[in-house]
Amino acid sequence: MEVKYQILLNNNPRIKSLETDYINKIEPISIEEIMGLENGFNNGQPFPRALRELLYLAGKTCYVLNYIGDSQMDMQIKARSWLTLYNRSFSINRPYFVIDVYAYKDNFLFVYLDENVADPIVYSADLEMYNEDDPWPQSIGLKLTELINQGIEKLKSGYNPF
Repeated sequence: MEVKYQILLNNNPRIKSLETDYINKIEPISIEEIMGLENGFNNGQPFPRALRELLYLAGKTCYVLNYIGDSQMDMQIKARSWLTLYNRSFSINRPYFVIDVYAYKDNFLFVYLDENVADPIVYSADLEMYNEDDPWPQSIGLKLTELINQGIEKLKSGYNPF
């Protein structure tokens, strides 16, 4: 797959910690697994290009995102179950894909799959801070590639990418 959006991620498959000898690495998932996710969560339609590239490069392990469970499929299922647990399953009624879980059972980041753009905006689903007067879920104001690049730059500068 030619990489057009996740160039910084592609160019940095490993980043050495500035404080220790630890090497932060990314690990891909297969095209077949990506297609299975597209079938399950996007009615068989291809994901937005930036998301597809992210999964292709770092769908198993990504040093700037928190994945949970045994696979991307497992993470999607768990995050959706939390919407039910918090009685918010009605809140996200468009196709979406969870990209990061930053507080187990309470918060996750996701992208909508139906925006017809190659690099979608990232949204936050803060399940504990729901207020009917505020828009929910909320955009974090970054496109997917911007979020990934921002995390990489933080990590390369010696900061926690989260």
